[in-house]
Amino acid sequence: MTSISLEILEKYQIRKTRKQKTAFIEFLRAHFPNLKVEEDAIGYSRNIVIGNPDTAKVVFGAHYDTCAVMPIPNFIMPKSVLISVLYAFVLVIPMLLIGSLVGGVAGYVFNDSNATALFSLLTYWGILFLMILGPANKHTVNDNTSGVITLIELMSSMTEEERAQSCFVFFDNEEKGLFGSATFAKEHKETMKNKLLINFDCVSDGDYLMLIPDKKSFPEQEENLKAVFGDVTDKTVLIESSKFVYYPSDQKSFKKNIGVASFKKSKLGLYMDRIHTPRDTVMDERNIAVLVSGFKKFLSTL
Repeated sequence: MTSISLEILEKYQIRKTRKQKTAFIEFLRAHFPNLKVEEDAIGYSRNIVIGNPDTAKVVFGAHYDTCAVMPIPNFIMPKSVLISVLYAFVLVIPMLLIGSLVGGVAGYVFNDSNATALFSLLTYWGILFLMILGPANKHTVNDNTSGVITLIELMSSMTEEERAQSCFVFFDNEEKGLFGSATFAKEHKETMKNKLLINFDCVSDGDYLMLIPDKKSFPEQEENLKAVFGDVTDKTVLIESSKFVYYPSDQKSFKKNIGVASFKKSKLGLYMDRIHTPRDTVMDERNIAVLVSGFKKFLSTL
């Protein structure tokens, strides 16, 4: 990896508060002086843009914001929506139990059913607040320092001509609801109407690299993707239409897109774990190298 990527791993894994994001922006500006910061109307989301989306053949993206630390990982099975949804539902049960317990105690102390409802509701919202705005996760290697580093490595390996054909966007506030990518899509609505967005999110933990074109892009890009990733033998590259895959990330803000993520495999199928916890520490540099090499070749097919 380049020295820039290594420094990000060492010093800039936490990008949650506005101050931390500003420090990261200034770090990137020192290496890429021509970067632009695009803000939404209220300055809430700040996207980092390197290159010109209007003239680029393709836009490469990855979210740079990071999440609050959680005791239990976010768990995703991309080809089993039911299991992913059930897992999310199971996570809600402790919240309901804690809220009911706090509300019950408050109702008993105050001898008032309104106190039960109020304290239960406050507890639910308090837990949600901690999940989104609580203490930062200090280990964000896969989610999504890996995507950030993929953009850095891709840019660093390109010729001037290849860079001119590409635009690189570091999206803000993915963890809070895809706000940064939605802002970029809105601000560049005409440009992105027919332009491909390739989004890297959680690509460093797992030997199964999944490329997920949207259902309209899948027919036209499947053969190109197979051709450029066909010589990879030490990793399994899967090309799956989003019609059959559950992977919510910033690519969902765009009409033409390819989502990219890595997964592990069990008897139940492909899965992603560790993210949003202190165990998010796995950086498989080979994953990054495969993606950089493949998508540089893919650029020549557009």
